[in-house]
Amino acid sequence: MQKPLRISHVGLRGVVGRGMTASHVLDFASAFGTFLGPGPVVIGRDPRASGIMIREGVASGLMATGHDVIDLGVVSTPVIQHAINRMDAAGGMSIGASHNSSSWNALKFLGPRGSYLSTGEAGELLDIYHLRNYSFSEWQGIGAYRTADDAIDRYLDDIAGAFELDSLRRYKVVVDCSNGTSSLILQRMNERFGFRFILINARTGGVEFAHEPNTSSRTVALQLAPLVQPLGADAGFLFDADSDRVAFATETGEAVTSERVLPLLTDYLLPRGAGKLVIANLSTTALLEEVAARHGGRVLRVPVGRQAAIDALSSYRPEQVAIAGEGTGAVMMPRFRFVYDGIASMLAVLSMMHEEGKTLSSIIAAYPKYSILKGEIPLVTQQLPALFTELQARYADGQMNVADGLRVDWPGKWFHVRVSQTEPIVRVICEQKGAPPTALFESLMELVRSYAA
Repeated sequence: MQKPLRISHVGLRGVVGRGMTASHVLDFASAFGTFLGPGPVVIGRDPRASGIMIREGVASGLMATGHDVIDLGVVSTPVIQHAINRMDAAGGMSIGASHNSSSWNALKFLGPRGSYLSTGEAGELLDIYHLRNYSFSEWQGIGAYRTADDAIDRYLDDIAGAFELDSLRRYKVVVDCSNGTSSLILQRMNERFGFRFILINARTGGVEFAHEPNTSSRTVALQLAPLVQPLGADAGFLFDADSDRVAFATETGEAVTSERVLPLLTDYLLPRGAGKLVIANLSTTALLEEVAARHGGRVLRVPVGRQAAIDALSSYRPEQVAIAGEGTGAVMMPRFRFVYDGIASMLAVLSMMHEEGKTLSSIIAAYPKYSILKGEIPLVTQQLPALFTELQARYADGQMNVADGLRVDWPGKWFHVRVSQTEPIVRVICEQKGAPPTALFESLMELVRSYAA
């Protein structure tokens, strides 16, 4: 069985009540308030039913450590990140479990630039939490609490400055909102800018979702793709509950894996900017190297996790980086350097269609075929060293990378086995140019299961 609570450098994530409790929330908020420098802290949440309870604990912990709290209400993490920069805040906290089911919730910690914490910063926060070394204020120094109801509009102001929205309004687009924050943003875009987004699963009630709020190709194929062609739409997009990940379907009703989002936008952005570096994690498709090479770009592979991407981004000047992202459909573009933003990614895809004068299906058809298979096995911690030792011995003929679990590459084929940072599972990913690497994948899954038993 999966453990209902996970505390790591990524933050706090768990099943509310059975794993993640109010005391966890208060402690982590107090630790984060202690960690941050002076200034207000911006918070927001996704629509999950547990969000209000958790918001109260977050606000209490932050105010107790002397910070004013600015509550944006139900908004996406990208909206919170934009607000942190705009308000010159000390940092922010996002309450929401993105792609997990409605029983889960999570705390995401954001620094003064609106970015996710670096590995070093996350380690410092965890030290404060584990030591319970909180800096509580005297009664007269306790922070104040206020709400702000214009965060989505101010976020859309930034979006309008980055994209030629007038040229994109002609597209008819179906969007599966997964009962998440994208519903509120896209409804407002329809009102303000005259878009024709057709929204499904747009109700933001948080007791249950219409389907698991993830961006897998299976979810696209079952929920979104069958609607695109009958509605005469030019494209379909699916978001997770937090709107930071996106996947899509073509106008013909073809479900496209979220792995294609980063290569597609790399192909779009590399020739349009000075930066030639593409930052991606070890679990992301090898199509990325082919696309980057077309434009003289270079792919930097980092461990999975947003801390690793932030560490890498911070090591380069802004003008050196063309794009950063991962195979889940989470992408950071140069204009919004530290923000994984599914809404911005969708608009970039539509911009590519407009500027190239092509349908989405014709754009996708131009890329070589890569087939990726993904699986997961419940985690058994004590078995992991032996598992990775056997994997290295069994696949010693490939090129190995042990920066995050084990990735092994051969010409035209690779696999990655690693422990998830957000869920108590071992992930198995295999990719091959052309046909799916079924035999390799099944062999790896069988081996991992033998250690998880």
